[in-house]
Amino acid sequence: MEANLRWVGLTAVAPVAWGTNYFVTHQFLPADHPLYGAAFRALPAGLVLLALRRQCPRGAWWWRSAVLGLLNMSVFFVLVYVASQLLPTSVASTVMAVSPLTMMLIAWPLVSERPRAAHLVGAAIGLGGVCLMLLTGPGGVGVPGVLASVAAMLVSSFGHLLAKRWGAGVDILASTAWQLTAGGLFLLPVAAAAEGAPPELSMPALLAFGYVAGVATALAFVAWFSGLRHLPAGTVGLIGLLNPMTGVLLGTAVAGEALTVQQLCGLALVLVGVTLGRPRRAARRHSSRTVPRPAPEQPALAACARPGHERGGESSG
Repeated sequence: MEANLRWVGLTAVAPVAWGTNYFVTHQFLPADHPLYGAAFRALPAGLVLLALRRQCPRGAWWWRSAVLGLLNMSVFFVLVYVASQLLPTSVASTVMAVSPLTMMLIAWPLVSERPRAAHLVGAAIGLGGVCLMLLTGPGGVGVPGVLASVAAMLVSSFGHLLAKRWGAGVDILASTAWQLTAGGLFLLPVAAAAEGAPPELSMPALLAFGYVAGVATALAFVAWFSGLRHLPAGTVGLIGLLNPMTGVLLGTAVAGEALTVQQLCGLALVLVGVTLGRPRRAARRHSSRTVPRPAPEQPALAACARPGHERGGESSG
């Protein structure tokens, strides 16, 4: 149980970092370049992780990295960038809080994880808290921004569970690096064709991109995929409720967005929902049995540089 709680703590790094990403993107990054913004977020993070692991995909992981990079990085990052520019920080992050229910429903057929009653109750309570925060938030809620957030939630829920299904036995740093690099490489030519020349960036924008790529992307995704490796999808989904909570608190503390009594009640309900999703020993054993293992005759990793750099085993991030 203590080990599970350590994985919960590590996984929580991701939604907290993603909650801060909405504010940073909204305040410091160019609003009219979502494709370049997504590419500048994905590619540097992927290259840094690739330099740390020096492992290239092999066999099926070439096309798996492309699929996961397209879903989890390319499409998701563009949609999040658009939502961050069109919505207040608190609203943009709260819409994504529907993801626990989505992840539970997708996890059942995709990775054979039936949601526990506590997960469903926690998701319902957390979603109620999110509704309190969203429906009483500041200003009007723009439909295009909400649609972008909903699409980002659906794409990421499916992509993250697909990564859980395929990722057993594969080094987490390496597989995260492949996805980020593939996603960034997909985005660059599309951005050049659709948005023309890259935007000129001020020093605050460069620092903001450094934070987004290093903390809210490289570190956050390693933590998130590590959690998906070791915890049930329902537990990880509920931990993701810390994303809207961070967004609301940051929007209030830094961006000057009003925090009402209803929103405080919503935050309390979100914390209750996360607590109900805490892992149990039985759930942990069930998760380890149901995640499919890759076939032994198809190794997933190969050294990118020289043979001496190939590493075995699983990284905990």
